Amino acid sequence: MKTYNGWTNYETWRVNLEMFDGMEPRADISAYDLGREFKDYAEEVIELSSEPGFARDYALAFLSDVNWSEIARHYIDEESEEGEAA
Repeated sequence: MKTYNGWTNYETWRVNLEMFDGMEPRADISAYDLGREFKDYAEEVIELSSEPGFARDYALAFLSDVNWSEIARHYIDEESEEGEAA
């Protein structure tokens, strides 16, 4: 399987970089639930910042290839590492 900058694919890397980099999620949440929150947030951003049609459809299709659990695990692991360092 081909990866991109250490992530599952380009879509996962790009969405994480552009939408979630530096975010501090709640500590008391599972990777699955956090991934769902990230997905819902990204879809909402696209829907609120674009008109229905071709471009929006492509943007939402791009999100379908994102590995939401990987992004969520990344932030959960990052929080755990920061907690251990403190």
